[in-house]
Amino acid sequence: MAATGVLPFVRGVDLSGNDFKGGYFPEHVKAMTSLRWLKLNRTGLCYLPEELANLQKLEHLSVSHNNLTTLHGELSGLPCLRAIVARANSLKNSGVPDDIFQLDDLSVLDLSYNQLTECPRALENAKNMLVLNLGHNSIETIPNQLFINLTDLLYLDLSNNKLESLPPQMRRLVHLQTLILNNNPLLHVQLRQLSAMTALQTLHLRNTQRTQSNLPTSLEGLVNLADVDLSCNDLSRVPECLYTLGSLRRLNLSSNQITELSLCIDQWTQLETLNLSRNQLTSLPSAICKLTKLKKMYLNSNKLDFDGIPSGIGKLANLEEFMAANNNLELIPESLCRCSKLRKLVLNKNRLVTLPEAIHFLTDMEILDVRENPNLVMPPKPVDRTSEWYNIDFSLQNQLRLAGASPATVAAAAAGSGTKDPLARKMRLRRRKDSAQDDQAKQVLKGMSDVAQEKNKKIEESGEAKAPDLKTRRWDQGLEKPQLDYSEFFSEDVGQLPGLCVWQIENFVPTLVDEAFHGKFYEADCYIVLKTFLDENGSLNWEIYYWIGQEATLDKKACSAIHAVNLRNYLGAECRSIREEMGDESDEFLQVFDNDISYIEGGTASGFFTVEDTQYVTRLYRVYGKKNVKLEPVALKGTSLDPRWGAIVRRAVSAAGDLQPPLTHVSIPSAGRPGAGLPGAAPDQLQALGGTQEEAEG
Repeated sequence: MAATGVLPFVRGVDLSGNDFKGGYFPEHVKAMTSLRWLKLNRTGLCYLPEELANLQKLEHLSVSHNNLTTLHGELSGLPCLRAIVARANSLKNSGVPDDIFQLDDLSVLDLSYNQLTECPRALENAKNMLVLNLGHNSIETIPNQLFINLTDLLYLDLSNNKLESLPPQMRRLVHLQTLILNNNPLLHVQLRQLSAMTALQTLHLRNTQRTQSNLPTSLEGLVNLADVDLSCNDLSRVPECLYTLGSLRRLNLSSNQITELSLCIDQWTQLETLNLSRNQLTSLPSAICKLTKLKKMYLNSNKLDFDGIPSGIGKLANLEEFMAANNNLELIPESLCRCSKLRKLVLNKNRLVTLPEAIHFLTDMEILDVRENPNLVMPPKPVDRTSEWYNIDFSLQNQLRLAGASPATVAAAAAGSGTKDPLARKMRLRRRKDSAQDDQAKQVLKGMSDVAQEKNKKIEESGEAKAPDLKTRRWDQGLEKPQLDYSEFFSEDVGQLPGLCVWQIENFVPTLVDEAFHGKFYEADCYIVLKTFLDENGSLNWEIYYWIGQEATLDKKACSAIHAVNLRNYLGAECRSIREEMGDESDEFLQVFDNDISYIEGGTASGFFTVEDTQYVTRLYRVYGKKNVKLEPVALKGTSLDPRWGAIVRRAVSAAGDLQPPLTHVSIPSAGRPGAGLPGAAPDQLQALGGTQEEAEG
């Protein structure tokens, strides 16, 4: 090849996989003076070949997966060198020369998977560094001055080291797009520097001892952050700072202690991959059904059951992978089978009894894993039964037989139908057709047609205009609708301007809701929503919805439907009123509120009166006086019954305020004997007033 004279014109060579252990290196490489990139991966090199000194135009050098213990050599004499990839070697601190960081164009340095215990000493001099990978070493500290000059960094990987702190100067990395800090003991690091990295797109903090207390309170400034990994930490709930990341596309929260999800997850409108495996979840909120761009959902090793998966999960039209292995699922919602793009469904190690029959209609399904479900019975595959719709016997005998009639009844029906003569029936029809009555009818019709033709001819000759053709009308257009007055419910200007109006049902009537509370619905209430807009012709048009809360009472549900129809009649709209239920709202309804609705616990009281049992209070009165009889209330006890006085026992005023008639009697004292009893007082009545058995019998 050297004799051909082409070596000086070679721009790139890949010598990876060759064996250069014995010090042998092809000497013709030094003749490749125009070489731009050179790959020497997995070649067994123990030191850098001397032939590299002649490659003055070399820009990219890759010597990964070798046995290099040092990079000392001719690298500092390569003025065009931009990238050095020396990962997976045996480099130590002294094996990285300081002079390579004086190269003006050096922008990529990969020293990962080596034996470094500290950062290279002169690394801060590489002012044009864009990509720096020091992962999988044993580095314990990062010098504060390192990031003073490296402000143009785009990619920084410090994972799998022994870092316990991070320099505050990291906030100067305003152009950084990827930050990887996995597997570092950063328990006491608050990560306040993150808020200054406004260009950040990828943030990996796997196994960094993250808790609720050592995460930033807000990440609102990171508008480009799309990939977050917080797996293998000690989080008991989803950090609040994540809910403000509207651009989030991939979120990994696996291997934590999360027990529930907030309804705020509906703010992740761009989310495509969600990993919540190995947590303590028992249910998913209905708001997860609003993540319409979600493609992959991982829920393995949680505590989910059938009620824990929302019924509206079928709205995730782009879902391709759903994994919920090692849970407590006995069934899965049938709506999951409406995810037509589903390719991978993993449900092994559950308690499944069966699957929806619609599982057979997922034509894109590639993997269905239902292993280790001992009680599972697969649903039968639907069979095309259209051929059975032909040759159906509709005879009376067959219908009686299918209905379970006795053989005698079936035989009698067959005998009765057999007496009919089909030939006689044809003759009757033929005679009717040829009868004189039909001839007379033809003559009458012909005469009416002639009269109509003559009349039309006269109208044309006289020049009179023809009557306009009557257009067909709908059946309900001719009905006279009663004139009802809806002004007590709706104002005169309702629906006359484009916009949105919301009413809340309260005490059987709709009450207008303030605009600040649009999109916020109480779970125990019902609402009417009117959207007014202009169509293509500039005419007013309306959409009417009535929303039913999950805890709403029957009177609110009925009134919301009735008043929605009343509103439609009041506007003269031709649209229909659409029912919306909590947790299963349609996409059209969500678009009215820009996909931003929330639920609030509670609601107004029911409009129905509550009927309570009437309670009566028994009272005792002392009666005295001859001319002026008086009543004096006394204690309701047996000892209050004095033989010298009369007594009245009455039920007190009822709960409705009505005075009840006396339930016992009036006692008149006996003449002159103090010890005499009360005439007419039964023993059981005395005992009811608190007296003893002896007093009652005495």
